[in-house]
Amino acid sequence: MIATRRPVIELRRLHRFFGRTKAVNDVSFEVYAGQVFGYIGPNGAGKTTSMRILATLDLPTAGDALIDGYSVINDPDRVRRRLGFMPDAFGVYANVNCREYLDFFARSYGLHGRERRLAMDKTMEFTGLDVLAEKPISGLSKGMKQRLCLGRSMIHDPAVMILDEPAAGLDPRARIELREMIARLAKHGKTILVSSHILTELAEMCDVVGIIEQGQLLATGSVADIQRGQLSHSRVRVRVLENTEGLAKWLSEKEGFSEIVTDGELLHFSHVGERAEEAILLKEMIETGFRIAEFGARHSTLEDVFLNVTKGRVQ
Repeated sequence: MIATRRPVIELRRLHRFFGRTKAVNDVSFEVYAGQVFGYIGPNGAGKTTSMRILATLDLPTAGDALIDGYSVINDPDRVRRRLGFMPDAFGVYANVNCREYLDFFARSYGLHGRERRLAMDKTMEFTGLDVLAEKPISGLSKGMKQRLCLGRSMIHDPAVMILDEPAAGLDPRARIELREMIARLAKHGKTILVSSHILTELAEMCDVVGIIEQGQLLATGSVADIQRGQLSHSRVRVRVLENTEGLAKWLSEKEGFSEIVTDGELLHFSHVGERAEEAILLKEMIETGFRIAEFGARHSTLEDVFLNVTKGRVQ
């Protein structure tokens, strides 16, 4: 991750109202160069509206958004030259192949001659579309169409990329390949804001996440920081060679343990606390004389945190 003093993406008390609906309500956050920011929220939370404002496709009711220091309100042309936007749905043109499609957008961004050809070759190689250059867009799979849309967004080598639900509808292999491409873009210094409903993937690829609901930002920070801000719940599984019931009784007399269930040699229970406390617990079990053959815990994930932070409200 490459950090600079000035954020590359910045939302300053951003508001966007549609009548009485507060689609974006006083949202502020910053993303720095080389970071991948995961924008998380239920449908209708305000993610796409925020992204459209960043892409200069909509204007805020109040507040401002900046890309590389330029305001989307006062300097939209400079913003567009520095930004690539991948919408959640995009149109394709009849009787156009992949090369022609990217060529159209390269020309739209003012690329000419050798510069345009190099940009197209680089983009097609990066996205893996070079082997499908002459294939009509109508014959592409969903995954290849997403690659084409990503290529369209990066053809002019923008510093910032805004990706709205890029993995929607993709099969597992296509999602993994897309995730790898996003990681490579970030490694090359691109600043990326990505929204997705696949929270496990965001947890793996993002440096920072923001959770939004009903237009309001509820939490922001690294995945680890947000998880630390919540109570750490874990479900622990222990295999005991003998006296499982005795261990269950021993645990029931301690604070912080619940849902204790025995099943032969196995014992399951819920625990609230840090991982370091589980290490101490295991040590105490062994010192007390319980013969522990297996000890494992499933800790709260980004999905758990999301469910804990949000309330399922719609507007």
